[in-house]
Amino acid sequence: MIPRYTSPEMAALWSPERKFATWLEIELLAAEAQARAGLVPADAARRLRERARVTSVARIDEIEENETRHDVVAFLRVVGETAGEDARYLHKGLGSSDVVDTALSVLMVRAVDLITASVERLRQALASLARAHKHTVMVGRTHGVHAEPITFGLKAALWYTEVGRGLDRLRRARDVIAVGKISGEVGTFAHTPPAVEAYICAHLGLVPAPVSSQVLQRDRHAEYLAHLAVLAGTLEKIATELRTMQRTELHEVEEPFGQGQTGSSAMPHKRNPILCERIAGLARVVRGHAVAALEDIALWGERDITHSSVERVIVPDATTLVEYMARKLAGVIEGLRVYPEHMRENLERTGGLVFSHRVLLALIDKGLSREDAYRIVQSAAMQAWEGRGRFRDLVREAGVLGEAELDACFDAADAVRHIDEIFTRAGLADAPPMGAAAGDHKREGRAVR
Repeated sequence: MIPRYTSPEMAALWSPERKFATWLEIELLAAEAQARAGLVPADAARRLRERARVTSVARIDEIEENETRHDVVAFLRVVGETAGEDARYLHKGLGSSDVVDTALSVLMVRAVDLITASVERLRQALASLARAHKHTVMVGRTHGVHAEPITFGLKAALWYTEVGRGLDRLRRARDVIAVGKISGEVGTFAHTPPAVEAYICAHLGLVPAPVSSQVLQRDRHAEYLAHLAVLAGTLEKIATELRTMQRTELHEVEEPFGQGQTGSSAMPHKRNPILCERIAGLARVVRGHAVAALEDIALWGERDITHSSVERVIVPDATTLVEYMARKLAGVIEGLRVYPEHMRENLERTGGLVFSHRVLLALIDKGLSREDAYRIVQSAAMQAWEGRGRFRDLVREAGVLGEAELDACFDAADAVRHIDEIFTRAGLADAPPMGAAAGDHKREGRAVR
C-alpha cells in the first residue's frame, strides 16, 4: 500500500523484514520441535537459535531474481550462510507453504489486532457523540426526503451498534485465520510428525488446521477479507451520511477543518468533507480485494499458486486500508462540528409536514375511516408542499381537530419520546460525561470531543 494510507505500525508489519523474521522464527521452532522428537540434534537446534539470522533482505531478493526464482529457497540460502554446518537442519521435512502460510496467518492476526484497536476507538467516539446529542432533534430522511423527527444521537447510536457488529466480525476474522499448518507437501505429515506442527502453532498463538493440503484452505482468507469488506462498508456508510449532512444547504455537521487547511486551489471559501470522501472511496478498493479473495478459494488439486500473487497485494492492502479508514473516521467523529440550530431549521423547513402521520392517527382516533383521514391529510400536505398554505392551517380547516389536539400532533418531543429506551437497548444508557450535554453545542457548533 502507498505510504499515504499506511500507519507506521502497518508498514512495519507488512515489511519484508517482518516477513522474513517470521519465516525464520517458524524454521527455528521447527528445529526445536524436531529436536524434542529426536529428529534433529538438540545442540544443533540450540546453535540455530543463537546464530541463524536474516542478514540482508536485498540479498534474498537478488538471489531470487537472478538465480532461484523461489523466495523461500533464496531465504534459506541467506540464513544458511549464518548457520554453518547446522544449516542442513533448517527446513528439514518442511514444505515452503508450511512456512509461508503459517507466517501469513501470524501477520494477519497481528493486522486484525491493529484494526480492532482503531475500530474500538471509533466506537467509543460514537458512544460519546450519541450521548451528547441524545435529545438533539433533527429531521429523519428517507429517499433523501423529509420523513419524521429523530435525534442526531439516535443516528449516532445506530452507527455505534453497527460498528459493534463490525468488532464482532473482526473477532471472527481473527479466529478463522489464527491457524497454522506444518503438514508437508500434500498435508500428510509424511516427513515430520503432527507434534511438530502443534509445538510451532502453540508458540505462535495459532491452532493447527484440522486438515490441510499443501496450503491452508483459502476459504479462511476469503472470510477474513469479506469481514473486512463489510466493515469497510459500515465506515463508508457513516462517512457518506456525514458528507450528506455537510452539504451547504443542510450544514448540520462538518468534519474537522484545521488551521491553515485549504479546500480548493481556486475557491478560498471551500470546506470540503475530504476525509469522509476518502473513506468512501477506499471502501471500493477493499470490496474489490474481497472479490479477489473469493476467486482464490478454488485451487488445482492439493495446491497451485494462483492465489499467491493475489495475496501479496490484497492482504497487506486491505488490512492497511481498513485500519486507516477506521482511524481517520474516529478522528472525524472526535472532532465533528455539530450544528443543532441548523438541524432545527431543517426540521421546520416544510412547515410541519413531517408530522403528517401523527395527524393521520389523530383523525382516525376521532372516528374517521383510514381512507377519509388519509385523504384529508394528503390533500392538506400536497397543498402545503406546493405553497398554497401552511399544513397546520389546512388541517385545521377540515374542522376535525381542535387546537390542543393540533398542538399534540405537531410536538417533536412526542415523536422521540422513546429515545431513552432505545439507548438502553443499544447499551448507551450511561450518563454522558460532564459538559457533554447537547445544549453545550448549540449555536457555536463546536467540536464534540
